[in-house]
Amino acid sequence: MPIKVSVVIPVYNPGHYIEDCIASLLRQSLPDDEYEAIFVNDGSTDDTPERLDRLAAEYPHMHVIHQEPSGWSGKPRNTGIAAAKGEFIQFVDNDDWLGDEALERMYNYGVENGADVIVGKMAGKGRPVPRELFRKNLPQANVANAPLIDSLTPHKMFRKAFLDKHNLRYLEGRRRLEDHVFVTEAYLRAENVAVLSDYLCYYHVKREDASNAGFQRFDPVGYFKNLREALDVVEELTEPGPLRDRLFRRWLRNEMVERMRGRRLLKLPADYRRELFDEIHKVVVERFGPSVAAGLPPTHQIVAGLIAADRFPDLEEFARWEAEIKPSGVLENLGWENGRLTIGFTAEYKSGGEPIAFRADGEKDLLVPPLPQAALDALALLGADTSAPLGASKADLVVRERATAAEFFQPVEFTREKVAVAGRDGYFRQVLHATSWVDPLSAANGAALDAGIWDVLIRINSCGWTKETRLGSVRSEAAGRGRAGAVVGSPAHLVLPYWTDPHGNLSLDVGGKTNRISYEFAGLSAADATVTTGPDRLTVALPLHVRGESGVTLKLTDGATSRSADLPATLAARATGEAELSAGLPLDELAGGQWRLELILPSAGAGKPVALPLALEVSASGGAEVIPLTAADPAREPGRRKSAARPGRPTFLRRAAGRLRRALKK
Repeated sequence: MPIKVSVVIPVYNPGHYIEDCIASLLRQSLPDDEYEAIFVNDGSTDDTPERLDRLAAEYPHMHVIHQEPSGWSGKPRNTGIAAAKGEFIQFVDNDDWLGDEALERMYNYGVENGADVIVGKMAGKGRPVPRELFRKNLPQANVANAPLIDSLTPHKMFRKAFLDKHNLRYLEGRRRLEDHVFVTEAYLRAENVAVLSDYLCYYHVKREDASNAGFQRFDPVGYFKNLREALDVVEELTEPGPLRDRLFRRWLRNEMVERMRGRRLLKLPADYRRELFDEIHKVVVERFGPSVAAGLPPTHQIVAGLIAADRFPDLEEFARWEAEIKPSGVLENLGWENGRLTIGFTAEYKSGGEPIAFRADGEKDLLVPPLPQAALDALALLGADTSAPLGASKADLVVRERATAAEFFQPVEFTREKVAVAGRDGYFRQVLHATSWVDPLSAANGAALDAGIWDVLIRINSCGWTKETRLGSVRSEAAGRGRAGAVVGSPAHLVLPYWTDPHGNLSLDVGGKTNRISYEFAGLSAADATVTTGPDRLTVALPLHVRGESGVTLKLTDGATSRSADLPATLAARATGEAELSAGLPLDELAGGQWRLELILPSAGAGKPVALPLALEVSASGGAEVIPLTAADPAREPGRRKSAARPGRPTFLRRAAGRLRRALKK
């Protein structure tokens, strides 16, 4: 069988961090004879070489090559390319890992779309990854129609014949940004690049010891010398004009401007801060004309202008101002409708706890940065735009799975409002009013959300600030009342919005990953349940939103004998908005017992029962009634501390103690 994909992993002293990488490669859905992994050990001095030798001896499709240390990742990646037998090559770092279906999905997607390069959706575990690039699948992408240039790490799939045709190889030796040079040339030479966004392919991981190569402090002179090599590739393969400017803008923004902003700059030692600034200033004046910075948002233009004008003290002052700017949001509405969770919120930027103020100047809206007039004059001479393009401000809502960092944008609609600042004539703040909808069955770029804890965040993009914050800690009473669990889809898909403890932010428990559903049912009483005869049937009104009808299981357990019975049941919507749990009762088989009630949803923790605070008491003659197991104690809202303990029913305590004594005697 021809090899479809060769995975090349450069290895140097990863220690135990390589285990997740190995495990993910062994879990791939591609058959073992259709892919291979090539670990290139670049002179590791820990136990990794022996670990890889054992792996290769056990699995025929796992290979290891040992070589003398080269000092960086370029040479081991080239060694892997030379040894690869696959139609495509996927690069993986030794402390990262792949999604279980990543190779199969990326290979099929690449072949289907005739791609030379396939970019799979990434999640950053403590590391930044592109976001806008992965909003949706892009089967026919290039640097002109998609933000490919935002993703220059090597963790992609490349057609081997394409690499060989153009003799594309990594620069070798101890150096920086060799991946920028390689990936940029690949993008510019490729016939097609395909972006796969509906499956999480690559997990980019920050090690707990922060010893990933990219996290080490670098020598500014060497770093920006290597950066110029990436710019050389762009100059070689593009003509002067808007496209080249847009590509150059990526390095100006990410590698220069962002390093000189806010807390990222201020946390650096003063001498290193200045050393970085000086090297960045050299590149900016040497390589970037005014048209490159002109395409940046205004706050970026200010930083780029201060760099070009060699005004380091003003740059530090601007950084101190930006460091205090934070996004804020208020959860205004929350509720289920037709299987979708509607989330209404307002959002704006604040500084020092107060909303950011803008100044109206005729038809223009202006930023008000704390800069001296001399700095503003220098920026004006350079053509830097300090206006505030508030008409382009936008808000997004994102759900992010806590364990994997997988995240997905949700549909959102918003309006922009200017609110006058009291006591400051001509000044105003901007508030975004937004509504988003989360459909658990399609929220993952068209697929259902996997079981897990999904945190809800909002992201505000305005004036060059793109920052995110959790949503829910500040909320209206209406939003608090609207929070409820839901069961959607078939088989049943349990989704429970809840407030985190202690911060009170909004998260979604998908698939019963927590026990918080018990809070939803804690307020049930006997009045919520009825038993009918002829036919014998139990119905219970549950505080859940249900779309359609779902099959579930009602588990009955006799507290005295531990006998149990699993009864088929249904959940269906009531006109009141609640769910109705309904199950047929074999009363003759249940006679003489007091049966605790538990609900089992197929997606709830692989069938983990959820206790209801109710029991079905069946007499010897077959008469039945529902009784409470606890006092009428309204459910404590998760995320809010309980102010005082509430006493239980003495009757219940006596019954529980009696059962315990009987159990101990057995």
